[in-house]
Amino acid sequence: MISVKKTRTGAIGLTLGALGVVFGDIGTSPLYAVRVIFGPLGHHLTLNQPTIYGIISLIFWTIMLVVSVKYLGFIMRASNKGEGGIMALVALIKSSSLRRKRFFIVLGLVGVALFYGDSAITPAISVLSAVEGLKIIAPSLESFVIPVTLVILTVLFWIQKYGTALIGRLFGPVMLLWFVTIGLGGGWQVWQHPDILHALSPLAAIDFITANTLGAFIAMGAVVLAITGAEALYADMGHFGRAPIGRAWFLLVLPALTLCYMGQGALLLHDPHATLNPFFLLFPASAHIPVVLLATIATLIASQSVISGAFSLTRQAVQLGFLPRMMIYQTSAREIGQIYIPFVNIALFVVVTLLVLFFGSSVRLANAYGVAVSGTLAADTILFLAVMRGFWHASWARVALIGVLFLSVDLVLISSNASKILHGGWLPLTVAALVLVLVNTWLKGHQITSKERVALEGPLQDFISMLHGSDSPSIARLPGQAVYIGHHEGLTPLALHTAVEDLHELHEKVTIVYVQTSTEAHVPEDKRAVFNDLGYTDGISQVTLSYGFHDLPNIPKTLKSLRHLSPELDFDPYHASYFISLTKVVPSKRRNLARWRKSLYSLMSRNSLSASDYYQLPIDRTVEMRALIKL
Repeated sequence: MISVKKTRTGAIGLTLGALGVVFGDIGTSPLYAVRVIFGPLGHHLTLNQPTIYGIISLIFWTIMLVVSVKYLGFIMRASNKGEGGIMALVALIKSSSLRRKRFFIVLGLVGVALFYGDSAITPAISVLSAVEGLKIIAPSLESFVIPVTLVILTVLFWIQKYGTALIGRLFGPVMLLWFVTIGLGGGWQVWQHPDILHALSPLAAIDFITANTLGAFIAMGAVVLAITGAEALYADMGHFGRAPIGRAWFLLVLPALTLCYMGQGALLLHDPHATLNPFFLLFPASAHIPVVLLATIATLIASQSVISGAFSLTRQAVQLGFLPRMMIYQTSAREIGQIYIPFVNIALFVVVTLLVLFFGSSVRLANAYGVAVSGTLAADTILFLAVMRGFWHASWARVALIGVLFLSVDLVLISSNASKILHGGWLPLTVAALVLVLVNTWLKGHQITSKERVALEGPLQDFISMLHGSDSPSIARLPGQAVYIGHHEGLTPLALHTAVEDLHELHEKVTIVYVQTSTEAHVPEDKRAVFNDLGYTDGISQVTLSYGFHDLPNIPKTLKSLRHLSPELDFDPYHASYFISLTKVVPSKRRNLARWRKSLYSLMSRNSLSASDYYQLPIDRTVEMRALIKL
């Protein structure tokens, strides 16, 4: 009985936690989705019963197909040791037997780049849409919308460096209250006007599409706003698990969203003037102030989830070598997912602030939103199909059937949002393009400099043989333990070359450490190290450490856990001397990369976090040696 009770308590806790972290974005979409459809797009639509039934039906069935069927039913089955997200799909493809992996990896990077565009827009449009409720309370407060929004966003980004563990505990209960509130608000309108229940039938959407094909197609460009944050279900799967997310969705989130959207439809049927703000007008005037406050808190939670997602995605990209090393702070002693990346935080804050000032309203900003969302959804679909074929070895018939079902919806969403490119949709595409340029330049530059470094390092076994040869240089053996950080397994660290060939000295005990990133999200500590004594008894050994793309590397901490593995590793890693070779990139006249890209790579390389900081080596016991590498 006790174990059953604990299991139930844990399941409830995970479900409540999922409410706060996973569903913030999609849960606050009712604030602006319907208003955008019948606002900027309203001139294409006639506000009558068939149109309202059709629009609400399109929203409902798009949510059902994309979230309930596509993500919860299929894509969330593609986990990387329990972890999800687009980078998990990329990692699975890298380790699969699939041909043309490069194409799918590039597509995954496009999806990642679009996610950054989404990460900038979500806080701006969510908080703006909530604060715009002030105009419903009192039209004279309209001039305060932008200042209040900027103050709220400034505080949100400022507190990131302190971590969100404390306020994170409030996310679940607050979002529970939010979903109950919007469900009751919509349910009251449905109770008063039950004829809106006809919108639950897919026939309502089909009839609307048949009668007004152009209007339905244009409306789909805004219907996509109802599924923003769908990818978060998959990205956060590693934190909560597929089952708790599914329970939260089907038991509370989906019913609440359905009632809220149907309630807005019912309201518009009987009050066409409600197009001003159909969400807040669901509630009586006496409830507007508390609902605006609750909406503001809910949008902050949605924004926090997206910002945390950007931090997590950046860490994965750095680990997998797609971006240069960055300073990553662990803000929680308990939760590995609680991290803070200053550069990403500052960049997002600047872009979000500019978005609020430039667009000025959630309705105008919505034009920029759907492009990034629909592109990310399509990237997830294609990568999932690639995993089905290359990793699960599913039949071509099954892959084609699922592909037709999901890609047809994705293509409709993408094409209906194409018209927005000139009206704001260019912004997330620009952000995505900049991210892709950075990633591609870093990968290409790193590939070139790695070849140069490999040529300088040379095979480790040849170097060790040289030390034992008759023509080996006279080397003074210093007391103590030295750890040399290598860049390529099996090759000699440049710092070790310098110690032997230039300084003619070497510690009595030397451990060469290589670090590699696995395509798995996490690598257990008991499987993290591979030791090699190199076949000699002169105190030189090597160990290869493997970290998952979700792990934060900490070499001293890992070495301390390996002291039992071999007598060669039985030393205090916090009192050893660390030697690491840093490279300074010097652009050359070789035509292996455009001049501007060489300059960009050099800039990124100079500003990337040093390996000593990234691997959390003790500062007072680390020696950095520099070498010039031609690009």
